[in-house]
Amino acid sequence: MWPFKRRRPEPVLVVDPSYGDPRSQALIDALGARDWRTARDIFDAAPDPDGRAFLMEAAGTVDGVQDWIGEWIAAEPHSTLPVLVRGCHAVHWAWEARGAKRAEYTKQEQFREFARRLRIAENSLDEVVDRDPDDVTARTWLVTSSRGRQVDADEARARFDEVVKRHPTHLVAHEQRLQYLCPKWFGSEDEMFTFARQATASAPDGSLLPELLAVAHIEKWLREPAEDRYMIGDEVAEDLLAAAEKSIFHPSFQPGLGWVPRASVFALAFELAHEFEAAARVFELLGDRVSEWPWMYVGDPVESFVRSRDWVYENL
Repeated sequence: MWPFKRRRPEPVLVVDPSYGDPRSQALIDALGARDWRTARDIFDAAPDPDGRAFLMEAAGTVDGVQDWIGEWIAAEPHSTLPVLVRGCHAVHWAWEARGAKRAEYTKQEQFREFARRLRIAENSLDEVVDRDPDDVTARTWLVTSSRGRQVDADEARARFDEVVKRHPTHLVAHEQRLQYLCPKWFGSEDEMFTFARQATASAPDGSLLPELLAVAHIEKWLREPAEDRYMIGDEVAEDLLAAAEKSIFHPSFQPGLGWVPRASVFALAFELAHEFEAAARVFELLGDRVSEWPWMYVGDPVESFVRSRDWVYENL
């Protein structure tokens, strides 16, 4: 008898847009199969604004929706849901055309297609808001599109205010507002951190909102990536640990829809800050769940996730 146990092969990691959540996977499968009836039922079963937003993020990853969504709209002309799906999906579709690179590295034909798709998105989202002014999801994706459409500061703020007036702790709306306030878009470092700190301070215990502070620190680090020492300091570490203690480290935190990329922000931030014990704690929570964001900031998502996790464990 062979005296050693056979070592199990390491799992092959992939970016899973459902993050292992069966509801998200069912929605992705339904939209991929052009089964709008099943997609409708999944959305209808998620009336909570945050849950619906996380499902809409999953829907945005499905290719080809714009080719057939008109069938659903025609079949249910009195429903705003298919128009909402078209609009939200078109925002993701637009960013797909633009790509993730900075403006100076993006081709003109990409910008033209980006603008065309954003017009489709905003026309659809505006229609939903006209028909149902309290549709928080439509208003949230208008916060997202405000960057691509380069709306002015007052309009961008008004779009965000319309969301939080109806749902004060809406995570995706806060994340997208933070991006607008980043120096790489239309804001400043002071505006970015002020917003992140205010959101963190007002967040309920166990909320994912405090990840905004980790995002702000990563965004600052990315502006000068050669300045590796920025993340390694008591002030940043204290910020990150306090945010995590109020969020994913809080006893009341419950992993639900959309939690994986937000926890991953903490994992990356802690790794960059050399807070290895805290980072390992997040990686234990994540398991083998890999999200595209934020790992795409530092390379191929899967490779970045594995490299970060391995280095964290090596330094415990």
